[in-house]
Amino acid sequence: MIHELVTRLGLHPHPEGGFYREIYRAPLTLPQAALPASFAGDRAASTAIHFLLTADTFSALHKIAADELWFFLGGDPLDVFALTPEGAAVQHHLGSVDSAGSPFCVIPAGQVFGARVAAPGRYSLVSCVVAPGFDFADFELCKRGALLETWPEHRELITSLTRV
Repeated sequence: MIHELVTRLGLHPHPEGGFYREIYRAPLTLPQAALPASFAGDRAASTAIHFLLTADTFSALHKIAADELWFFLGGDPLDVFALTPEGAAVQHHLGSVDSAGSPFCVIPAGQVFGARVAAPGRYSLVSCVVAPGFDFADFELCKRGALLETWPEHRELITSLTRV
């Protein structure tokens, strides 16, 4: 099933883990002058991807300069974790509307976050919308050591969602 989804949706490996494909890039461009200083250039008004995680991988903790909206599409529930500036670890349990989770969550711009398939699941398929639009120039893959300095009380979560 997983290989079939990767092939049918035209997905490719993502640097943070899992597989993705951009499915939309708004034709409207926002000039850098209209954006916060955290953006290094002009950006599309919004972008969207399909994103597939499997039980043997995870979306490593990272942050981006824009808000990211997550929409559950299918498969098994997905846990999206965010570390807030106030020191909390927030868990969003995404799933179908008839499950105990929610089909939607928002990660605010600049917040550290990552995700993994909820046990004992095999895979989760979601769509992610980023506004202003995603650009890898705005993407930071977080380092375990730096995160542990800031959030030592979340050692288990940080260790499980980082590679370095």
